[in-house]
Amino acid sequence: MNLYHFSEDPAITRFAPRPSPIHPDQPPLVWAIAETHAAHYSLPRDCPRVICWPDEATTPADRARVLGATNTKVLAVERDWLRRIADACLFAYQLPGATFTSFDTIAGYYVSRVAVTPLAVEPLDHLLERIAAAGIEVRVMPSLWPLYHAVVNSTLQFSIIRMRNARPEGEA
Repeated sequence: MNLYHFSEDPAITRFAPRPSPIHPDQPPLVWAIAETHAAHYSLPRDCPRVICWPDEATTPADRARVLGATNTKVLAVERDWLRRIADACLFAYQLPGATFTSFDTIAGYYVSRVAVTPLAVEPLDHLLERIAAAGIEVRVMPSLWPLYHAVVNSTLQFSIIRMRNARPEGEA
């Protein structure tokens, strides 16, 4: 299994465990993402995004209401982020899997309690094109909040990242 860490820093030589502001109950950890979920992180770190996809538990009504005509994974970003996404260059660090364990299979998170040295690093540009090339429908929206509410109240699988950086709810 390939594991990755995405960063705007091109010169990371070692990933040391650190506390997570989102999971304060956990010890310091090194976080990685499974290759199957890599596209979720192929955006600037602070960019808010909503990702959703159907599985066998998804109802036809939710599929039609949220996904519409598509039957694939959807990744949505706010239009105010387009320039930053276009200008961004990310670096995909491939990490050795030996010390990692699964933390959240739906989100594709893996963690290590010990420091790791990357196996390789690859620069990434043309981020939205890369995501689309991975077979994911990219949606650009004035606000993510309507999709956020639709997804969390559905039978779809989802990953919601950095919503604290989204346009305030109610603004479009």
